[in-house]
Amino acid sequence: MSKKLVLSALLMLSAAPAIADDLSKYQEESRAIIGPFAQQLMAENKKAIKEGGPDSAIKVCKDIAPKMAGDLSRQHGIKLTRVSLKVRNPLLGTADEWEQKTLKQFEERIAKGEKPETLEAAEIVSEPAGKYFRYMKGIVLQSGCTACHGTADVIDATVKARLTAEYPHDQATGYIAGQVRGGVSIKRAL
Repeated sequence: MSKKLVLSALLMLSAAPAIADDLSKYQEESRAIIGPFAQQLMAENKKAIKEGGPDSAIKVCKDIAPKMAGDLSRQHGIKLTRVSLKVRNPLLGTADEWEQKTLKQFEERIAKGEKPETLEAAEIVSEPAGKYFRYMKGIVLQSGCTACHGTADVIDATVKARLTAEYPHDQATGYIAGQVRGGVSIKRAL
């Protein structure tokens, strides 16, 4: 074995703990960003529903959530977005390859009985544009969310009309409480 090969192998082995430390650090940072984001979004939805009914919550998801995500992205130097396999807004919610794979894994994990609050994934990936830290926290549909994301027999006619007007390409219905609705995704350039 050549000295160069041995040296390369040793360097790779010595870098492994540093990568694991970085992964752990980025994962904790991501949790610290997504937790408050999700709580604030839920509070805004509840407030809108209380003030104007379920169709009022559509404005929260359409206008307020993307603004919050954009503000956090700029503040932290990341890309934060909500994604799904069944998108409501294709311009903002279409999952990339890593996100699609992760969402399918979340669906499998839920089907096997895993608790919704444990649905997260993190890894460092190499993509054509560079190396990235990727993180996703699953969004599992709560019973109150079926008013806008539920089956056709559950969604009120007023909500259906508003969804049709606001989201002409909507695919984000047909869910029942407990299903994976999507995820909050973070992408950080390394």
